[in-house]
Amino acid sequence: MSSTGITVRVPAKVNVRLAVGAARPDGFHDLANVFLAVSLHDEITVTPSDALRVTCSGPDAAQVPLDRTNLAARAAELLAARHGISPDVHIHIAKDIPVAGGMAGGSADGAGALLACDTLWKTGASREELLDICAELGSDVPFSLVGGAALGTGRGERLTPLEVGGTFHWVFAVADGGLSTPAVYGEFDRLTAGTDVPAPTASPALLEALRTGDAGALACSLANDLQPAALSLRPQLADTLAAGTAAGALAGLVSGSGPTTAFLAKDADTACAVADALIASGTCRTARVATSPAAGATHVRD
Repeated sequence: MSSTGITVRVPAKVNVRLAVGAARPDGFHDLANVFLAVSLHDEITVTPSDALRVTCSGPDAAQVPLDRTNLAARAAELLAARHGISPDVHIHIAKDIPVAGGMAGGSADGAGALLACDTLWKTGASREELLDICAELGSDVPFSLVGGAALGTGRGERLTPLEVGGTFHWVFAVADGGLSTPAVYGEFDRLTAGTDVPAPTASPALLEALRTGDAGALACSLANDLQPAALSLRPQLADTLAAGTAAGALAGLVSGSGPTTAFLAKDADTACAVADALIASGTCRTARVATSPAAGATHVRD
């Protein structure tokens, strides 16, 4: 076991296609979820301690739970239990991914803590074991570990890597307050009640746009089946979407379950201009520029 700290950087994500099937008997929904990791990151540092504890710094740190409901703490506990280790670590989260924004910040922290603890404790866990623990933690956590681009099926945890042929430029408009993911799925169920919800699939045109790095074609294929539910619960997000596209974005959509909205731009200069316009519009709290794809959970320093 290492006596020094281990730091892992983990990316946020955007869902360029989120196709949602009808509710399953277990309450989950089958998904066809096309993930792209983006260049907004949290850094997770774990060091030996006399007990498991979590601290957090950075934007919105006050909104991050520091008890054992935090996925980073749960990741440490699950890995420790599998290897007969006491989960006595201090986990520090340097937060830069927007909190409660549909960008998998909590999932990223879980994946980062898992990899950091695996390194600190020298468990020798296989990639398959780490991904299995990630899936137990939550549907988005496996992708946070892997990064890049992937199609997530099942409830999003079964990943197929995807080829990306270029760099895509994004702007993320961060809303005030969060949206509960269960509430958004519940609203999706309400809005689709009595309808024939099709089996979720990923658009071949979207996958081809990713493969070729064609931002214009990708913009034409962006879609999120949860967007109507998010807009139903937070109607003012429509104003943010309108402001971003009016400012020159190729397309915009709600990121995951929201309330962050994501805008695809043709290049870096346009992305900066869209971000400035969004902030000036008063329809969001702030706007962040990022690129994709980005690497998954990665060691920073030992």
